[in-house]
Amino acid sequence: MSATATLSSSIIKCCEDTIGRRQRLAFDDNGFPEKNLILNASTVKPPRPRRIILVRHGQSEGNVDEGAYTRVADPRIRLTEKGKREAEQCGQRIREMIEKDGADDWKVYFYVSPYQRTIETLRGLGTAFQRSRIAGVREEPRLREQDFGNFQDQEQMKIQKAVRVQYGRFFYRFPNGESAADVYDRITGFRETLRTDIDIGRFQPPGEQSPNMNLVIVSHGLTLRVFLMRWYKWTVEQFERLNNMPNGNMIVMQTGQGGRYSLLVHHTKQQMMDFGLTQEMLVDQEWCSNYPFVPSHTYIPLVLNFPMYANKVFLFVVSRQKTAKPGELNYESLTAGPSFFTHFDDESNGRFS
Repeated sequence: MSATATLSSSIIKCCEDTIGRRQRLAFDDNGFPEKNLILNASTVKPPRPRRIILVRHGQSEGNVDEGAYTRVADPRIRLTEKGKREAEQCGQRIREMIEKDGADDWKVYFYVSPYQRTIETLRGLGTAFQRSRIAGVREEPRLREQDFGNFQDQEQMKIQKAVRVQYGRFFYRFPNGESAADVYDRITGFRETLRTDIDIGRFQPPGEQSPNMNLVIVSHGLTLRVFLMRWYKWTVEQFERLNNMPNGNMIVMQTGQGGRYSLLVHHTKQQMMDFGLTQEMLVDQEWCSNYPFVPSHTYIPLVLNFPMYANKVFLFVVSRQKTAKPGELNYESLTAGPSFFTHFDDESNGRFS
């Protein structure tokens, strides 16, 4: 065999396209399957998980006594007895929600913050599931709580939180701690990991390609709001309108008809308005869900009362907005562009102003 035919590193060359050009497929055999997906874009991707379920930890010692943070390191704050019950009840609600799908092969896969209160919440959630239903768990440090600066001085923290309101909830950085913008940066990294996990089906059992996988992210109030901001590309102003979800509760991102995740498949508009979504944000969520399903074309029978068309029925075709698919951009969304400019005076820009 000639030297030119020798495989170098782990690159495999094969095949030609329809006009005779050589194609090159690259494979990484060093244990990084996501590289193969990136190098070979034509690879058929596994089905997306049906849901991404965001769960805030149950009531913690710090939720009922802020003085606990002066005595106990934030990562070691535990759940109260009420918090443990909240976690178990949330797990029951998740299981009941999934079972309503009627699928036999459903499973859950957990990502969890390493803080004690989230680990305890995970264990409470897990009581609702048989071993065979749990596909796996990954502890993910990037899902941790916003860092407020080691042991907290209770009086100083009250002052800092008041200053944060004046400065802005997103950009204010606590001394020796983090701002929400800092959390955004690390959540961006986690989001890319999550998307890669989804694309390669890392949580799918060996040899299975089930569309009935449900991801559960167990984390903290601000971290989960930042995750939603990053996923849906919400603006800083939109983020600062959001309210914290109650302890031991969940927000469900569920696939719409086209495969995009929407908050309006599981939740009502009123629930999302209570959470802080504006009308413009709700419109974008409706676009993501296309729910209930509207066909891309609707055919309406039309009878024309002209002698030449007597006894003939025609079909009048009405085009509808196509189903939103992963990767598509909603150009009508508030965050798509027009709202950032002030020089447009055309009537169509009025709703963006």
